[in-house]
Amino acid sequence: FIALFGVAVLNGVVLMAYILDLQKQGLSRAEAASQGAMIRLRPVLMTALVASLGFVPMALSTSAGAEVQQPLATVVIGGLVTSTALTLLVLPTLYVWEERLREAWAQRRGKAEEVSVPYGQEV
Repeated sequence: FIALFGVAVLNGVVLMAYILDLQKQGLSRAEAASQGAMIRLRPVLMTALVASLGFVPMALSTSAGAEVQQPLATVVIGGLVTSTALTLLVLPTLYVWEERLREAWAQRRGKAEEVSVPYGQEV
């Protein structure tokens, strides 16, 4: 499970670091997230694939102790596949949505401040 968490976090950090770098170069948040996910697709997939392939012998073993190793390896491989999909699809989407939510909250806060000012007084 430590390997699973490590690979999942590493993939997320690699992707987000690249997205933030693209944003510093002048791309919008949505463009940076889209391009970052497309460009970092191969490194993220390779990292997850290497980690998953490392657990295949454990998942296929039939020797003594395999009844403990097989379920663990299966869960870790499934977790790596799931975390990779979440990293490439959900993480950039949430990053873009976060900006939109902040803008919506800022507009609501601005309107709430306008409404709370008594009539006839200036801010």
